[in-house]
Amino acid sequence: MSFAVIQTGGKQYKVAVGDEIAIEKIAGDLKVGDKVTLDSVVLKDDGKETILGAPFIKDSAVEATITESGKLDKVMVVRYRQKSRYHKRNGHRQPYMSIKIDAIK
Repeated sequence: MSFAVIQTGGKQYKVAVGDEIAIEKIAGDLKVGDKVTLDSVVLKDDGKETILGAPFIKDSAVEATITESGKLDKVMVVRYRQKSRYHKRNGHRQPYMSIKIDAIK
């Protein structure tokens, strides 16, 4: 079974053909059903040999299709200082994309 390790959104993901993963939203005007090419391939293994990039593998890419786009659940951020009557609450919803891996090249 072949797999690859890609880097996107400051994180690394181990992917194989047919996998569906949730990643940080990619900048640009992308919609559900669009094809995306991720060229930040860190490691590639085809079962016979393993290729490790320094930092990325040249002429290697992972093709994927966007299956879902939205925002994650709200995370509450609270700042509090005792004995000073200071507290602040902020909420944050991180945008994400769910992609399905089509091919590893």
